[in-house]
Amino acid sequence: MANFRFYTDIPIRFGDLDVFGHLNNARYLTLMEHARYCYMVHLGLWEESGSFFDMRVIVADAHVAFLAPVYLNQVVRVWTRVVQLGNKSFRYEYELTDAQTGDVLARGDTVMVAFDYTANQSIPIPETWRQTIATFEEIPAR
Repeated sequence: MANFRFYTDIPIRFGDLDVFGHLNNARYLTLMEHARYCYMVHLGLWEESGSFFDMRVIVADAHVAFLAPVYLNQVVRVWTRVVQLGNKSFRYEYELTDAQTGDVLARGDTVMVAFDYTANQSIPIPETWRQTIATFEEIPAR
């Protein structure tokens, strides 16, 4: 997991499975969403007790490459990083691995847009977020 500085482990539950007994394709996005939330909390960009309106991001684009099946009770380690900061958007990359073996199960990315839910419009990435992410990831802030 070169260059990834953050991960969260997520156990697979019965309700996450499809009729074939492995992780439903749609659940991969849910795992990435949960990892993104954990990343933001870890960096202090959102307080767990805060309103979801305070999160101020919305998904603009998402991709998943499915590389190996995932099964019940398997613990998936979701490596998460921000690789690019734009004016109003930023791009996350994810690598989902088996927490015990390190085998790569899937890779994905999402483009997130800073968003004001009250005004229903995109906004510039808050400067505190920009600096916090850039410092943590050691990437350019602009």
